[in-house]
This record gives sequence, structure tokens and C-alpha cells, in this order.
Amino acid sequence: MTGIFRGTEGGLYQPLIQASGASVLSERIVPVITRIDLRGDALPEGSALRDLLPRADFDVSAALEKVRPICEAVHHRGDAALIDYAEKFDGVRLESVRVPAEALADALDRLDPAVRAALEESIRRARLVHREQRRTTHTTQVVPGGSVTEKWVPVDRVGLYVPGGRSVYPSSVIMNAVPAQEAGVPSMALASPPQKEFGGLPHPTILAACALLGIDEVYAVGGAQAVAMFAYGTESCASAPMVTGPGNIWVAAAKRYFTGRIGIDAEAGPTEIAVLADDTADPVHVAADLISQAEHDPLAAAVLVTDSAALADAVEKELEPQVAATKHIEDRIVPALGGRQSAIVLVDGVDEGLRVVDAYGAEHLEIQTADAAAVADRVRNAGAIFVGPWAPVSLGDYAAGSNHVLPTGGCACHSSGLSVQSFLRGIHIVDYTKDALAEVARHVVTLAEAEDLPAHGAAIKARFGWKVPEGK
Repeated sequence: MTGIFRGTEGGLYQPLIQASGASVLSERIVPVITRIDLRGDALPEGSALRDLLPRADFDVSAALEKVRPICEAVHHRGDAALIDYAEKFDGVRLESVRVPAEALADALDRLDPAVRAALEESIRRARLVHREQRRTTHTTQVVPGGSVTEKWVPVDRVGLYVPGGRSVYPSSVIMNAVPAQEAGVPSMALASPPQKEFGGLPHPTILAACALLGIDEVYAVGGAQAVAMFAYGTESCASAPMVTGPGNIWVAAAKRYFTGRIGIDAEAGPTEIAVLADDTADPVHVAADLISQAEHDPLAAAVLVTDSAALADAVEKELEPQVAATKHIEDRIVPALGGRQSAIVLVDGVDEGLRVVDAYGAEHLEIQTADAAAVADRVRNAGAIFVGPWAPVSLGDYAAGSNHVLPTGGCACHSSGLSVQSFLRGIHIVDYTKDALAEVARHVVTLAEAEDLPAHGAAIKARFGWKVPEGK
């Protein structure tokens, strides 16, 4: 994606400017965001409406074949493959992929006190919320002498992935680790890409966050090879039956590659924000929130859904000075705002806006309307909902107490964000006496024979001398 061009020769640079999603006006940066006008006609239903809405191109299937040899190299060569890939992809030759304990302690000792205080508060709030998600064993007495108990058992071990590309994400350490810890997972390991500028270790703020959370098994491994390390195990790292955490398309493809071998949270795609707003919304807030997600990645999605053309105009106008005043303009924000995944969607009213945001199924959905809480209560599809002007997505990213590992790409219509429940398995325990089985034996045999599975019925008959009790 091309960058931003400042100057007066707009004609000379116009093809490149259009590719980047920006235009030039004198010395100013003018982000260009698409408008989609859905006013006037009745909105289509289901997939027809989804097809009208913006979405990033994110072809995990195409990436799958490219990660296959990486995953199999890790399978067959273990740590040696991980070290080779660190040199190839991260530009650093490692002696070992395991981060030494002293590096974790040193990172915490050197951590800026203000950053440490912020991380500790984020951890505290996340624990408050996730602790309330714990499930308890429950027994249902179906009939006298017959019960079904559901007990919740954490996975034995989990591999946590924390990306380390364009930005550093100690917050993702918290969002992955806290629910796993609150679920009672007895063993966890964390992987994050090695950084050349830090001698092949992951970013020190990530290491410090691990130390704060008591995670002492950390690996300097990134991308698909990290998922393969957890899935297969290597000389240094034991395998894990579950892998969670956000990442790029190669991480998502590796998660798909290991479907059936490991459990995953989701195939995370580019981040998304949708804002449902009416004429009560402050365009300064809305523009700032759209930019806040656009700064993640050039494929990040920023979508405003509104019934107010005046608000749409004001937000477009407000984007210009706010974009010009921030960082990551040319490599992330302008390409994201100008990409096919971002748009201002005009609708006839809040009811129509609700239909649009439900069809879109945003990772993050802000409601900035009159009576925002009531409107938010009507939303069915979103990873997380942020109500009113004082609950921006940035709050949820760090310190609301909610989790920021959320479904993307419309998956919020069927999936949830990371939680304690993600790390638990519900196991049913069936306990019936002879009399309780006798009461229902006739029905079991009847259903077995209806399905042409007579041996199923025979397993019941054998317990009663091959004569089926009458039961009820």
C-alpha cells in the first residue's frame, strides 16, 4: 500500500493517492472513506444485506498451502526449524527458543512504573470480570435414581500466542492469560516473535507482562511456526491441546491447518470497529474511534452506520485534522480508512441501522445514539458492545475488564470472544440405578430399533435377562 503524498501536484500523484485511500489538498491530508447509501429502499435480508457491506479481503485458504511446509518442518525438525525460521522471518539467529527466566525478571525490573501500574490495573479488572464466568458442577435429578451431572474441567495445557508485528501487545498477554488462569488451566506457555533489536527476545513489555502474570514458560517464536510448536511439541516445548490468541493471516492459516488436532479460539482476521450513531453523536468522538482501530493495520475496518447525513459529513470533515495529528498515517491509518473494508453507511433510521450492524457482526460495536443502552440491548451480533459516548473501544482494549480477543469477519453471528468458558470442557456424568434404567428401558430399545441399531437395544436387554421391562 502506498503512502501519503503532501504537495500541490495532485495530478502527478493521483494514481498513487487513490491506491492509498488519501487525497491531497495543499499541505493537508484528506482521508477518503467510501459512502454506501442504503436509504430509500427496503433493506434486503440475510446474506444479501451482508454482501452490501464492506469487508476486508482475508483469504485464509490461500495462505493454508504456504504454511503447510512450515508446520511440517517444525514437526520433523523441532527446535532447529524454529531457529531457522526466526532467522528467515525475524532476522535473528537464536541459540534457544526458550526465554530464560532471568530475562523475564529483568524485563519486569526495567519496566516503566507507569506502564507497570497500568498493566496491574488492567489485570485486576480483567480478573474481576473473568472470575465471575467460572462454571460450577451441577447435578440434575432426571428421575428417582437417575441423574446427569455436568462438571467443568479445564484443558490440561494451552499455548498462548501474542503477536509482535507492527505494534507491541502486552494487553493481549493479559487477555489470553487471565481467563485461562481463572479457568484453572494447570499448564500454559506463551509464544511471541523474536525481536532483533532486543537480541532475539520478544518485546520486553510482553516479557514483563508475562512476569506480572506468573507465566514463566515463554518462547521467542512467531507466526505459523509458533502454532506448529504448540500443536506438535518440540524438544523445548511440550505440545498443547489448545492454542489461543490473535495473529496475522499465517497464524490464522496454521490454526486452520491443525483443526482436529488442537482446539482454537478463532481464526482471527483484521480488527474491526462499527459505530451505530444518530444525530446526537459527537463527530469528534466518532472520528477518533474510527481512527483508533484504523491504526492497527492497513486492513483494519472502520465502519460508521448512521441515519444522519449531517453527522456523516461532520465525521468526514473531522477525520482530516485528527489523522494529520496522529502517528502511523501512511502505513496504516489512511490505507485502512480508504480500503474496501471501511465505509460510512447511510440508513433511514436506527431500526435499519440495527439490521445493518447485526448483518455486519462487528468485532467491536459502539452505540452512540439517543437511549444508547436500550438500542444496545437490541443488538444480536457483535463481539463486544460499547454503550454511549464514555465507553470507547479503546477502554475495552485495555481496562474495561472485558476481553479484547473477539470474533472478526462476521463470525460474531455464531461465535463469542475469549472467556473462561473457552478453556473449559463440560463433561456429563450419567448415574442410573437398575430401577431407573428399567423405567426407561422400553423407550431406549424402541429408539434403537427405529434407527436400525439393534445391538444398542441388546445392551439394554442383556441387563434384564433379555426381557425388556414394561417401564412407564
